[in-house]
Amino acid sequence: MSTNLFGNKPKLSLAQIINMSVGFFGIQFGWDLQRANMGRIYENLGADPDKVPILFLAAPLTGLLVQPIIGYLSDRTWHPKWGRRRPYFMLGAIISSIALLFMPHSSTIWMAAGLLWILDVFGNIAMEPFRAFVTDKLPDSQVNRGFVMQSLMIGLGGSVASSLPWLMKNVFHFTNTANKGEIPENVKISFYLGAFFFLAAVLYTVFTTKEYPPADTGFKEKVKESNKGFGGGATEIWHALMNMPKRMKIISLVQFFTWPGLFLMWFYYTTAVAVNVFGGKDASDPVYAAGADFGSLTLAYYSVITFFFAFILPSIADKLGRKLTHAVCLLCGAAGLISVAFVHDKYMLYVCMTGIGIAWSSILSMPYAMLSGVLPRDKVGIYMGIFNFFIVLPEIIASLGFGWLMKNVLHNDRLLAVQIGGVLMIIAAVICYVFINEKQNNINDEALAAKLEIENERSV
Repeated sequence: MSTNLFGNKPKLSLAQIINMSVGFFGIQFGWDLQRANMGRIYENLGADPDKVPILFLAAPLTGLLVQPIIGYLSDRTWHPKWGRRRPYFMLGAIISSIALLFMPHSSTIWMAAGLLWILDVFGNIAMEPFRAFVTDKLPDSQVNRGFVMQSLMIGLGGSVASSLPWLMKNVFHFTNTANKGEIPENVKISFYLGAFFFLAAVLYTVFTTKEYPPADTGFKEKVKESNKGFGGGATEIWHALMNMPKRMKIISLVQFFTWPGLFLMWFYYTTAVAVNVFGGKDASDPVYAAGADFGSLTLAYYSVITFFFAFILPSIADKLGRKLTHAVCLLCGAAGLISVAFVHDKYMLYVCMTGIGIAWSSILSMPYAMLSGVLPRDKVGIYMGIFNFFIVLPEIIASLGFGWLMKNVLHNDRLLAVQIGGVLMIIAAVICYVFINEKQNNINDEALAAKLEIENERSV
């Protein structure tokens, strides 16, 4: 069944939607391994808590630069065998897996930071086209389910990845302590497994999913226009940024306040559990190691919640609407982050992480579902890359400035940093509920998308 720029796309079966989403399991496996363990790796190699944010600068900077470029290029890529998006999936997965293999052999902070740059560059190359992939392949009636299936895979991948250090210690009996300047064995084995799952899952999607050829996706002769050069590409990205649909602007603001809460959790949560909840001292202390492993295990639990909540999220969104659903889920995440500081029994951390899991499931799907219907069909990759600006900009701000705040204002209190993240999520929830007008914005933005598409057709 063929389609055109304004036509209907065929509905896909559940098995087809699963096949096109499995790659995100592997990508998230890589992301969650670094999120759960890089803070620990940096502190093992001698970094102070106030230096950790700047060492995480790789992810936002690479996302800021790489994602819109990859979006632009993938919009104009076509290969009869490999399609539009899949070449980028495969390239990113291969190099990212190599970086994961080398990461636990880092001997210095800067070696680990350098490998993180490589991992984040190619992780972004693999990840960015996956968002456009859903919009390319699915009709609007299945978009919710497409992004929620990605959330489900992300939850599954994240839960397994985050729990690996705990499993390697408690089930397979690898050591979880190391001298200063070394990486524990349970973390090393976790990264080896991460490299395998990253590559295997992405290759599964590449070889089980086909893409619609140019005539069916609406970019037609745009594929032949890829010789405009860097200047032409930069101009087009800038033009798209300046002409964002109204709804995209508001959702971008929601993202801008949502993601710092997650970043602060990933920066400090595992070590906060090790120090503040368990009472550990440093990486050579068995109490600290046990706390860090338990913190990773509870991060795995929130990914399990994400996995299961993804099954009911589409029904909730259908009944409540996307904006109310997302606002409520963000408030659940805020409650989870803020309540961590009041935990005295380590098992109560699972209650906190339940709220995070609910929020994470929505964060991974609802903003993209709200956005999908208002973008020009031949510029989805560019706009998804631009949308990522509002995820990475707050992380850049946090990476550059939060170290000073951590040292001089918060006095290296990791739990207080996590709570600040919760407050920012509350702000995001309020913006989402108050300023997004689903019906009116949808009418206006669909008209704008159609207008932009017509302009693009005329320019060919």
